[in-house]
Amino acid sequence: MGEKKQSLFKVIGLSLSAGVLGSALTLGITSYGDQAQDNGKDAVVESATQEASDVDVSTIASDSGKSTADIAEAASDAIVGVVNMTTQQSPFQASAETTEKGTGSGVIYKVTDDAAYIVTNNHVVEGASELKISLNDGSEVDAEVIGTDALTDIAVLKIDGDYDIKPLAFGDSDNVRAGDEVIAIGNPLGLDLSRTVTQGIISAKSRTITTSTSAGEWDLDVIQTDAAINPGNSGGALINSAGQLIGINSLKIASEEAEGLGFAIPSNDVKDLIDDITDDGKVDRPYLGVGVVSIDQVPAYYTQTLPEDVKEGVIIGSIDEMSAAAKAGLKEEDVIVSIDDQQVTSSSDLRKYLYTDHKAGDKVSVKYYRDGQAQTVQVILSSQEES
Repeated sequence: MGEKKQSLFKVIGLSLSAGVLGSALTLGITSYGDQAQDNGKDAVVESATQEASDVDVSTIASDSGKSTADIAEAASDAIVGVVNMTTQQSPFQASAETTEKGTGSGVIYKVTDDAAYIVTNNHVVEGASELKISLNDGSEVDAEVIGTDALTDIAVLKIDGDYDIKPLAFGDSDNVRAGDEVIAIGNPLGLDLSRTVTQGIISAKSRTITTSTSAGEWDLDVIQTDAAINPGNSGGALINSAGQLIGINSLKIASEEAEGLGFAIPSNDVKDLIDDITDDGKVDRPYLGVGVVSIDQVPAYYTQTLPEDVKEGVIIGSIDEMSAAAKAGLKEEDVIVSIDDQQVTSSSDLRKYLYTDHKAGDKVSVKYYRDGQAQTVQVILSSQEES
């Protein structure tokens, strides 16, 4: 790429990583200092040993007849506060200071003889130098990050010790229906209001919400609810009338014109993500190795050689020279228009198709334009570690 084009990419502010980026929505973490909702994501990853079969799946019938108070009382022990501690160097002190950045919620889903395991949102633990877990009995313990996934906003934590806590069993989120009664339990606005219970219904079973993450934009599949969700509720539980976990509360639409628009990651998706994360600390996804941006977001200079009928596509702004894309011959400034005849109009399109329909080792057909000429190349997708 010439010097003129390099500087232009910087001027228009394109954020292009080496990989396919592995009304306002707000994420429900209570932040300290500026009290702003934190939209950041994290990539702290540690290995883990928990087996997928350890995730508890309850089979309690939905007509179990439990009252809301019964459900809340039984579940509250498994709801924790997650305190994000960050270390900052003060210009007025010789040593660094560790302070609370914010708080969120979490759900204990597994207890062993010597540890308990917690699922929460990735954005709750973002940037933490330390994590503290506040338990129902008022005690506070240190947590270890087992693994995270920025795109789907899920993190798995571990606290060591012998805990007399009944984990919250997973229900089947595929079976929920609009109108089903639910309760949400979490820590709105911080630990002073810990384990607050709110009640509502399932407003819609299947919604797709576009969110921005540190790994790029992602279309998150969620359950919509009108149960009150506020900053600090992130990572908390959405529970059905049988007392089962059917979702992890994650975000809401914050607008003066809207109320009661909260969203939770479905429990079936959460279980699968826990399984992936606890295998090796992350979710394994196929790796193409390009950073892209939609052609409608770049100056016309970069697309002037395209045929007039090509109106949509993504331009490669960066490429990992050791990646599958580079090995197949793709280069910076190539314009990708489709993969396996699936039209590509944005980085989100590209990411969603690869991550949903493919795995490492699969071969995909990439159609692209270079100097105005249409070309097609076969690319064998790799994993991040292979590149």
